[in-house]
Order: sequence, then C-alpha cells, then structure tokens
Amino acid sequence: MDSNTVWLIVGFVGQALFSARFLVQWLASEKQKKSVIPVMFWYFSILGGSTLLVYSIHKEDPVFILGQGAGLLIYARNLYFVVKHAKQEKPAAREV
Repeated sequence: MDSNTVWLIVGFVGQALFSARFLVQWLASEKQKKSVIPVMFWYFSILGGSTLLVYSIHKEDPVFILGQGAGLLIYARNLYFVVKHAKQEKPAAREV
C-alpha cells in the first residue's frame, strides 16, 4: 500500500468519525422524542475533526485546515462545558 492510499484511508476514516456524530445525535433524539446532543456527539466531533485536520495538513489545504482547526476549538469548549456541568451536578446529587 503506497503513501497516497494510506492518506486517503485516513481522510475517509476521519470523515466517517465526523459523520458518525450526526447518527449518534439522531438516534439519541429519536429515543428521547426531542432534540438532544449526547456527549458522544462531542467526542466524535473531536475525533473526526482531529483526523480530518491531520489529513488537511498533509494535503496542505489552508481552507480545510482553518475550518477543522476552528471547529476543534468549539468542540473542545463544548465538551469542557459538559464535563464541568457534570462535576457540578454530582456534589448536589450527594447532598440530597
């Protein structure tokens, strides 16, 4: 397998991970019968976005690099809020 094939696989894996987040969100929303964003959505966003960022750096595509890099900041910040909120809720649950 040559280098181009390996990078093509990396790109497709990144896109699959990134796309999986929508499947996760859709299934969670269907289960709860309302629009929800599960934590796994943010993990898939980070995994897929990171893989696609590596791929775009290899391809030297500045538009793709900027888009994925900015997206990663947003995904990481949202995951930070989720984790922070979960930590704040745990002590409150113990007090009851």
